[in-house]
Amino acid sequence: MIQVLKFTFNPFQENTYLVYDNTKACVIFDPGCQTPNEQQRLTDVIADLDLKPELLVNTHCHIDHVFGNKFVMERYGLELAIHRGELPVLQSVERVGQMYGIAVEPSPLPSVFLEEGQELTFGESSLQIFFTPGHSPASLSFYSVADQFVIAGDVLFYESIGRTDLPGGDFTTLIKSIKTNLFTLPDEVKVYSGHGPETTIGHEKQYNPFLQ
Repeated sequence: MIQVLKFTFNPFQENTYLVYDNTKACVIFDPGCQTPNEQQRLTDVIADLDLKPELLVNTHCHIDHVFGNKFVMERYGLELAIHRGELPVLQSVERVGQMYGIAVEPSPLPSVFLEEGQELTFGESSLQIFFTPGHSPASLSFYSVADQFVIAGDVLFYESIGRTDLPGGDFTTLIKSIKTNLFTLPDEVKVYSGHGPETTIGHEKQYNPFLQ
């Protein structure tokens, strides 16, 4: 059985996820840990649970989701996995930080490129990969068939959706991504979003004002 732990980090209140199974193999999604205290929180939990990080994954590469990339990669000797279409976003992070007045350590480049239709495997578990652009040029979502949850990045929130006014965003594309990928999942599937609380596919079908 896969376990999911959430940490909320940085001024953008971004959700970082640790996803692990019975083998203690672990994938780190979207490390937003910006400060030494946030980095310590993450590493303390990994140590306390005796987890074995195997891969770092960015659902997409906006600044708030990649603050901790360099720290996590160096601390655990991990490779970074993203969709190739997010590479320009990742490479612009330092410039975006300057716009916000925030110092950002540039992220190392990815060595693993993920595509829709692949599976992300770790330990005894696997996650299906969906291509869900619209909030960003090439965002990915990760679905556990066995445990009925999806790591959705900033695609779908509790009664809301990701913003589409950033470079590479597009409202029509985002709505299509949600309806043709996420909304084909069972209603009981839990959605772990990049910001805010968890929700379910069924709740968003019924109550999300952007998707009626």
